[in-house]
Amino acid sequence: MSVLTRDEAQTRAQFLAVHRYSIALDLTTGEDTFDSRTVIQFTTRAAGDTFVELKPAALRSVTLDGRTLDPAGLSGNRLALTGLDEGEHELRIEADMRYSRTGEGMHRFTDPSDGETYVYTQLFMEDVQRVFAAFDQPDLKAVFELTVTAPDGWTVLGNGIARPSAETPRAGGRHWTIAPTPLISTYLVAVAAGPWHSVRTEHAGLPFGIHCRRSLAPHLAADADEILDITRACFDRYHEKFQEPYPFDSYDQAFVPEFNAGAMENPGLVTFRDEFVYRSAVTDTERQTRAMVISHEMAHMWFGDLVTLTWWDDIWLNESFAEYMGYQTLTEATRFTDTWVEFGIGRKSWGYDADQRPSTHPVAPDPAAVPDTASAMLNFDGISYAKGASALRQLVAWLGEKDFLAGINIHFARHKFANATLADFIDSLAQATDRDVHTWADQWLRTTGVDTLTPVVGGTGNGWTLDVVHDGSRPHRVAVGTYDIDVVEPDRLVVRDLIELDLPLTEATTAHPGRRPDLLVLNDGDLTYAKVRLDTASWDTALRSLSGIPDPLTRAVIWNAARDMVRDGELAPAVYLDAARAHLPLETDLALVQGVLVFAADQITNRYLGPDERPAALATLTAICRDLIRRTEDGNHPGLRLTAVRHCIDAATQPDTLQDWLGSDSVPGGPELDPELRWRILARLAVLGAVDTATIDADLDRDPSATGQEGAAQCRAALPDPAAKAEAWGRLFGSDDLSNYLFTATAKGFWQPEQAELVQEYVARFYPDAVALAGRRGPAIAEAAGRYAFPVHAVDQESLRLGEECLDGTEMIPALRRKLADQLDDLRRALKVRGA
Repeated sequence: MSVLTRDEAQTRAQFLAVHRYSIALDLTTGEDTFDSRTVIQFTTRAAGDTFVELKPAALRSVTLDGRTLDPAGLSGNRLALTGLDEGEHELRIEADMRYSRTGEGMHRFTDPSDGETYVYTQLFMEDVQRVFAAFDQPDLKAVFELTVTAPDGWTVLGNGIARPSAETPRAGGRHWTIAPTPLISTYLVAVAAGPWHSVRTEHAGLPFGIHCRRSLAPHLAADADEILDITRACFDRYHEKFQEPYPFDSYDQAFVPEFNAGAMENPGLVTFRDEFVYRSAVTDTERQTRAMVISHEMAHMWFGDLVTLTWWDDIWLNESFAEYMGYQTLTEATRFTDTWVEFGIGRKSWGYDADQRPSTHPVAPDPAAVPDTASAMLNFDGISYAKGASALRQLVAWLGEKDFLAGINIHFARHKFANATLADFIDSLAQATDRDVHTWADQWLRTTGVDTLTPVVGGTGNGWTLDVVHDGSRPHRVAVGTYDIDVVEPDRLVVRDLIELDLPLTEATTAHPGRRPDLLVLNDGDLTYAKVRLDTASWDTALRSLSGIPDPLTRAVIWNAARDMVRDGELAPAVYLDAARAHLPLETDLALVQGVLVFAADQITNRYLGPDERPAALATLTAICRDLIRRTEDGNHPGLRLTAVRHCIDAATQPDTLQDWLGSDSVPGGPELDPELRWRILARLAVLGAVDTATIDADLDRDPSATGQEGAAQCRAALPDPAAKAEAWGRLFGSDDLSNYLFTATAKGFWQPEQAELVQEYVARFYPDAVALAGRRGPAIAEAAGRYAFPVHAVDQESLRLGEECLDGTEMIPALRRKLADQLDDLRRALKVRGA
């Protein structure tokens, strides 16, 4: 299949304009394929040739301006349209299209809980071609008018209001008409169909709805008020920020099964992974994450849908803005007022890590670096999301929110229902401010890497000085927090002052009265994107009193500094674990507890420490969790308790306690074991060899849901048995039957640090098998294979050699190549930390 190049897209956009798509989809033709009929009305600006894209199971007929074309003219995913005269044209295409089980195109899912079937589209990048024929590029916007024939008992959802017809075209089917869209891009068209459970309401004169599988109805009902309250609050706040009103006729949010991403910003029909309909207990931070995704996707209605990138090199114009606005608007409009703490400790590190790999790229890369859609797909990463959002947060700190919003509103007014580039956006900002935003953009958006800021503190007695060693090229507006040890409670720190600085400093040092502070924190408030270091005295104070710092965002900055120092080989992993042991039992912010425990477990314990050191690290994690469990016995901190219980399960080295919890269906003092906790315990017991397949099957009988199927798949793959490993490997790489979610669950179970010798033979097998799999099944499974099926715990030079040999000498699809390159860079870092 051919990928679209930037040059081809520019040529086609200059040659033609697309006006309208009339699309008829019939979902009643069988379990493998559906019928797709497309009429495209377009105008050519000159005589010439072009092409349209589609990926059919069978192309039945093609008619151009009433003239029949030979379907055999389809080459790969391109159908040539030759000899076009200048003027208006009509193209008609009829095809059978294949359902997907990988979350790409038209995904089909049958719920094991009740046998009901659901389909939904995910048309990002090139996947619209799996559903209907299109001139598939973001700057050829058009009106889309869809009709859908669906089985009786199904509800159809779309970008516009969907209405059923009284007409029944055939037994067992019903005809639905979806209201025409305004001008939108091909990748934003959306359809979801099935026997949805729906909760509908109205807000600001528009119909709002939330939808999920019927088997999840009780769980959606429990959270419907919260989801709709968040939706309404964000909707209203965006209308206070933006002068352009919401541009579509309705706002539906569908929680769909086996969704690859967190959500997708289809105008009028946002699709979410249905794990956001919680079947089991969750922490308030997880609820905040769901709320942030709701806010993020709603921001896309303006950033991405109303104004769309011209080409994929400007994906940050979609994602960075939605990420920044998602967090900021949630903070302003809802009960989640500390969202930037979670961003700082959980999300921002995604950007820092990506920006220090060889695969890093600017937030706004040079157009030449994104020559085609395959390369563009690789930029959906921590840089386009977390780093870009961090850059915008710094821009607001430097520019001021009033001018920032004024520039955004100029941008919307200039480019609504059209497309825009980085240059267009910067020009809009420049209209709203006297500051040199073009230079700022060059320094922040066109460069790679992470600056490092290191304080040099001098002086004693009645005066102290501060210099900042600035390793990097970007300007930063930062706050410097100074703190003193509380004389009454020595474990607490009190704020002395908050000093604003523009870096690099215009003078070598800044002078300040009084004795030097006990703790000095650069980037206090976390308003810039940079690694920070602490001076020796401040680091000693932090180790003693980190949990006594009053602001959780300041604590997040220090925990991030410690994380970066571990990753850079400047701080021993054991020192990080000791700090966690000392301060997490006293920590009050749930996001910080979760973020520190995840890094301590997944990176330090499972990768950065060798096999001989791992048992002590697991014991430390267990001790932290037990302290948190004891501290939360009063029931006042259910989120902290649940977090501690989860990590206590994951760190268990003996099965006895877990078997007791499983047998009593409860943790002493709570919580009771819901499905998530039961499968978590079973997965750990499987790793320890303390359950068998009969026990797993019994729990699957108890929970036959899709989540139960995934839990059972993970448990079976985790069993420390050669036959179980061989069977799991065969399902992963020898067969193409697994859906995207079952593939991920099986891969998660396969590799375990405790089973290094058992799975050693599979390390070498991974590389050729992953390359072959990715070639057969495409980018979504390639991404899953590179992320979850990679032998992440094989931290040794031989594993690195095998990986480098594969990258250097093997042809593979770009999605897998990028993922393997990143994994191998992380492996090199782990080896460096280990001193290997």
